[in-house]
Amino acid sequence: DPVIYRIVHADHPRTGDKWKIYPSYDFAHGQSDSIEGITHSICTLEFEDHRPLYDWFCQNLGIHHPQQIEFARLNLNYVVMSKRKMLRLVEEGQVNGWDDPRMPTLQGMRRRGFTPEAIRNFAERVGVAKRENVIDVALLEHCLREDLNKRAQRRMGVLRPLKVVIDNYPEDQVEELDAINNPEDASAGSRKVPFSRELYIERDDFMEDPPKKFFRLGPGREVRLRYAYYVTC
Repeated sequence: DPVIYRIVHADHPRTGDKWKIYPSYDFAHGQSDSIEGITHSICTLEFEDHRPLYDWFCQNLGIHHPQQIEFARLNLNYVVMSKRKMLRLVEEGQVNGWDDPRMPTLQGMRRRGFTPEAIRNFAERVGVAKRENVIDVALLEHCLREDLNKRAQRRMGVLRPLKVVIDNYPEDQVEELDAINNPEDASAGSRKVPFSRELYIERDDFMEDPPKKFFRLGPGREVRLRYAYYVTC
């Protein structure tokens, strides 16, 4: 027979000697859900074996009977998803709290740049299943890129600058050219980008002896500068 409660003749750290009888999980689970007005008790697969007792107690006690539904845990490769293990990381100081950007918590993901829409999209794609599996974290990152691609304004940067001087452009002239903020969103508008005789391009965008399939700048080659004019090396 399943255990309903256990008798403990010892003081409780909070209630002292007020109680001697402590209910088991199977006895208390359904009653707690019923008292709190729970309609559906969502549990992971390891609680599937407990459902017959959950149902039996609710039916025989004549109380409101919530429905227990089990589902598989969400597992991401290369990501610690266990709350117990995450707690250990926090307590040992391996991470800077629950909102550390490396943590798969909502606070951590928000600090890392994930949007609510991207997380909801990921949850809809993964769905709820009974089968244990491991989801590739690349799917989560794809959902974020998909969302940011629609809303993020574009910006350019040069990490390894290479100076370019346009010989036939006036030295004292600076032109303001229009650059699109987001090609996926016409309402994002545009911004002004200065254009002058001296420019800087990424060093990887130039080769003195380029191969045939190198479609960037090189001796005798013509390319178009983004949002600007064609230039010939």
